[in-house]
Amino acid sequence: MSNHLDPFSNPLNIEIIQEIENLDLPIMQKHHLRILAHCLQILKIISEENSFEYQNKNLLKEWCDNQSKKFDDKKFSDLFYEQLESISKKLSTFSKKIGKNIEDLEIDDLVLLVEQR
Repeated sequence: MSNHLDPFSNPLNIEIIQEIENLDLPIMQKHHLRILAHCLQILKIISEENSFEYQNKNLLKEWCDNQSKKFDDKKFSDLFYEQLESISKKLSTFSKKIGKNIEDLEIDDLVLLVEQR
């Protein structure tokens, strides 16, 4: 099945991927930035689909469980949830620090976060 048929197979669109690629950052920072951007888009999708604050752990866990059904792999769900929850906390803390809502974060904001490491 092609990714073009499933809009949720890759939450990052080609424009975001290209924008990150064009940044003057070391390769590892670009990789970190892509991961953060990917997770942020997933959190936004969860928020849009549920009309609730995506930091609700039950919604995040349920979403991860639904994704893992594609692979019939419970361990994947647990690990995916753990990682998304961790990044969600990191993005939430950072968004508060810069005075934005997490859903309003943009690539430039994520670059600041990556460069702080």
